[in-house]
Amino acid sequence: MNPGKRPDAQITHVGIYVRDMDLMVDYYIRMLGLMLTDRGPYYRGGEIAFLSRKADEHHQVVFASGRPPGEKSSINQISFLVADLETLRTYFAAFVAEGVPGLDPINHGNAWSLYWPDPEGNRLEVYTYTPWHVQQPFAGKFDLSEPGDAILAKTLEMIKADPSHCPRDVWTDRQRAKLAQ
Repeated sequence: MNPGKRPDAQITHVGIYVRDMDLMVDYYIRMLGLMLTDRGPYYRGGEIAFLSRKADEHHQVVFASGRPPGEKSSINQISFLVADLETLRTYFAAFVAEGVPGLDPINHGNAWSLYWPDPEGNRLEVYTYTPWHVQQPFAGKFDLSEPGDAILAKTLEMIKADPSHCPRDVWTDRQRAKLAQ
């Protein structure tokens, strides 16, 4: 069966084994504004905590105790979409003020992203879409402390020579047509 013809299924949450439950719950509440919806004993042993930013979604992030000390994270990244570039810049300014280590802003041409590690080394991302699409992978550094209009102009300058670049809505329409086949 063509994947586009399958019933709709959306990614809604991620589960992560953690070493320090209190540290991780507090960090995700403070840094990303998630709320703790439930917490208690885990049927597999240890403890489990559920966090969300949506009133109608019980959990978007789940923490389960049991990650051994010293074990490296197997998470590539956990990504959070924000409304616009100004919101992303607000996160960046707050993280700088908080002294968050490892901040790594990357301009993907089709998205502006801010990456950093959580206290247990899981890679986090807060991102928003640009008005354009460009073939991926595409990555360049950019400065989130610059004004939004400067970031916008520099992004267009960065991608305009790439033959794959187009307005985001054109790319979206192409993807919609592919999924409908």
